[in-house]
Parts: sequence; C-alpha cells; structure tokens
Amino acid sequence: MSTEAITEHGPTAGEYIVHHLTHLNSTGHAQESIVQFSILNFDTLFYSLLLGLLTVFILHRAARKATPGVPGRFQAAVEILVELVSNQAKDLIHPEESRRFVAPLALTVFIWIFLMNAMDLLPVDLLPRLWEGVFGAAGGDPRHAYMRVVPTADLNATLGMSIGVLLVCLWYNVKIKGIGGWVHELFSAPFGKHPLLAPINFLMQLIEFAAKTLSHGMRLFGNMYAGEIVFMLIALMGAAWTTGGGVSGPLLWIGQVVAGSIWAVFHILIITLQAFIFMMLTLVYVGQAHESH
Repeated sequence: MSTEAITEHGPTAGEYIVHHLTHLNSTGHAQESIVQFSILNFDTLFYSLLLGLLTVFILHRAARKATPGVPGRFQAAVEILVELVSNQAKDLIHPEESRRFVAPLALTVFIWIFLMNAMDLLPVDLLPRLWEGVFGAAGGDPRHAYMRVVPTADLNATLGMSIGVLLVCLWYNVKIKGIGGWVHELFSAPFGKHPLLAPINFLMQLIEFAAKTLSHGMRLFGNMYAGEIVFMLIALMGAAWTTGGGVSGPLLWIGQVVAGSIWAVFHILIITLQAFIFMMLTLVYVGQAHESH
C-alpha cells in the first residue's frame, strides 16, 4: 500500500508492524530482517557500534576507577561480572594464556549484547519518532523514516557475531593443535582414522561448525525478534485507544500500560539470560577448540 494511502486513513495493525520491522538501509526501500550481503542496515550498524563504544567506555571507566579496599557500587557491580566470567572461563578453558584473551572477550560480549537487548525496553515509537522529527525539520518526508533500534533482532547482526566466535575457535584450533594436527583431526574425528572414513569425518566436522554457528546466532535473534513483536502488539493497544471511542478507549490505554510494564519486567530476565547464554556458548566453543579428539 502506498504511503499516501496510509497517511489518509492511518496505518492498520499489519501496516504498523510491517513498518516497524523494516530497516533504514542502503537501498532506500523497505527491507525486513533477512540476510543480504549487498545491503547495509544502517540502523543496526549505528546502534550496535554506539552500544559497542558504550561497552568499551564502561569497562575502561571501571578499570580506571578501580581502587583497593571497599569498592563503590559501580566497581562492585563490574567486579561481580568479572568474577562470574572468570570462574566460568576457568571451568571451560584450562590454559591460562588463552583465558587472558577469551575471558575479557566474553565479558565484553556479555555487556555488549545485554545493552543491545535492552534497547527493546524503550517505547516502540520513541526513537523512530525522534528520527522522523529530525527528517521533518530537514524538509524530508517522515513517512519514509524506517528504524529498528534492537540490533540483536536483526539476523545479520547475530550471525555476524556468531561468525566472529567461529573465527576465534578456528584460530585456537590452529594455535593449540598446529595446522597439521588440526587438519589431521578434521579427517580422523569423530569416527576414527581409517582412510575410508576420512571424507565422512570431514563432512561431519563441517556440519558441526556450521550448526554451532547458525544455532549460536539464530537463538539470540529468535528470542529478541519475538520480544520485539510482543512489544509492538502491546503498543497497538495504545494506538487503538487513539482511534477508538467509548469505554474501550481508556481501558485499552490502561491495558497497554499494565501489559507493557509486566512484559518489560519479564523481558529484563530474557535479555539478561540471552546475553549470558551467548557468552557461555562462546566460552564452550572456544574451550572445545582446545580439546583434542
């Protein structure tokens, strides 16, 4: 449906959700969250980089402000996270040299993903409306302002992070086992060293790497995408109040506030759990790269 028609009668529920599921991208056209190597989702890139810089700032500030003795609240919170990640890394990655890199990486991943997930707690229309206001003031057409503010609800972002973890795993496979030892493992595990089994072993290894990477990224994407949809459906209750009349109008607004508040409290657990799971799987996969079959 054309934007002129939508403007005349206001968006339907379907049009509202489709609008909020489209990206501000390099094509200038509406594009949902699918993997496209030739298209850049500017909103995902902007918010992921912004929150990545915020993560680095938080950790840098914590390191600079760290003092001996009784810590402040901020330092205590960061120390709890550091100890949590450090203990998990010790259980999964035994070489201390590897933990010096992987443990800070896992901590950064946890905080970064938590912040990206937490963008889902903002009102659905807040940042898109602000963006539309900027475009309107500049003489642009606000009806064409698409923006998705939760980077982890974009499959491109989550698969990109899981591919990054895959590259770290491949690096440690080569570093720990040597290129010859790793290639030998590719063709001898899991079924044995018999030459006839080598092609099957190699195929199984490729499937394992692919399955880990896809499940790692798609698990995070699926949960955050579903949470984003729920917030949009709750926001539609408020939109219906503005167009409805009678007793149903105020009741819908009250229902939106109550439902949104309850879901937001529950969603805090989800965004934390998903960040923790992604971090733990990162440690597990890197730990497996240190093991020999």
